[in-house]
Amino acid sequence: MPKPQRHVFVCSQQRPNGHPRGSCAQKGGTEVLQSFWAELQRRNCFEQVAITYSGCLGPCDQGSNVVVYPEGVMYSNVTKDDVADIFEQHLIGGTPVQRLLAVEAVW
Repeated sequence: MPKPQRHVFVCSQQRPNGHPRGSCAQKGGTEVLQSFWAELQRRNCFEQVAITYSGCLGPCDQGSNVVVYPEGVMYSNVTKDDVADIFEQHLIGGTPVQRLLAVEAVW
């Protein structure tokens, strides 16, 4: 497998209901991850993009969280409906999606 140009980490952290920090899984993280995988397949970008689920990325109250490397861009409050925009604008086009960027105090 060739080295991908970009690597996406999607938080899939799951905590018990009522946990004070919450979790990305409770905020749609699993749907976001599945949407990234589906978009990857639809676009047949297996050699350009890698998608990996991860544990906690930090700002649980801002979830669902996604980080893209090598740029080190964090997206917050991502929903499955945002995935196509992230793919088109950032992963393919190279320009981060401004409306989804984590606030500077977080990342």
